[in-house]
Amino acid sequence: MANDYKIILNLHPKPKKWLGQNFLKDGTILNKIIEAIPNDDNHIVEIGPGLGDLTRYLLVDKKVVAFEIDKELVTHLEKKFERQIKANKLELTNIDVLRHFHKGTLYDSSYNLVANLPYNIATNVLLRVLEDNNCKNIVAMVQKEVASKFVADVADRSYGSLSILCQSACVSRQIVVDVPKECFIPQPKVSSAVIYLQKLKCPQTTSLEYKKFLKICFNANRKTILNNLSKNYKKTNILSVLNSLFIRPNKRPHEVSLGQYDNIYKYLKENDD
Repeated sequence: MANDYKIILNLHPKPKKWLGQNFLKDGTILNKIIEAIPNDDNHIVEIGPGLGDLTRYLLVDKKVVAFEIDKELVTHLEKKFERQIKANKLELTNIDVLRHFHKGTLYDSSYNLVANLPYNIATNVLLRVLEDNNCKNIVAMVQKEVASKFVADVADRSYGSLSILCQSACVSRQIVVDVPKECFIPQPKVSSAVIYLQKLKCPQTTSLEYKKFLKICFNANRKTILNNLSKNYKKTNILSVLNSLFIRPNKRPHEVSLGQYDNIYKYLKENDD
């Protein structure tokens, strides 16, 4: 991997901070990512192929659709994988991946997502692919704080609306490996983690209203669920549904489970005028 990083340092004397360019240089972590990718028949969508170290492995027996926003890196990848591109094994697109979601999916058949996500778009991208029914599995490098939120369980310190949205779409959520900031070039200010998310076979679409409801519930984590909900719903209705679910009104938002939030939402939607 060393020669490739000499190339990128020549290409970018001053890395573009607005692109969140932090390239993995640790071979051990790269192997952990490779091991986490399911061995199935799904195609691969890769976001942020960078220098192509992981792409090289993926192309051994998979078709890869890669999204890279940096034109200079695209030029490097086109030269590096010229043969695979001509053979239609690699489809390389120079675009901001968030602009591609207007189609509703990143690929028109079942795929697994492999991504090294810049910190400034990681949450948005993950939420989008959780709603993309063609995406079956996700292996992604993200900021450690973001990773913790997506895989947290009820009562965990990081448990919040992102945890619930992820849990409602996935059958399995886990951190594969923590990645110290020293494993990147240039070195970021915070640590990262690789997460693996296995999607449900038929995840239900989460409505915008439910997302707004969760935002209300977690508006102030230190306040009680009753206090947070009281700003938007009738207190009598809140107490009624909490009592029916045996939830103490003084519980904090992170102490309420996915199933309980679902039931609270349904009740308030039907009974709160």
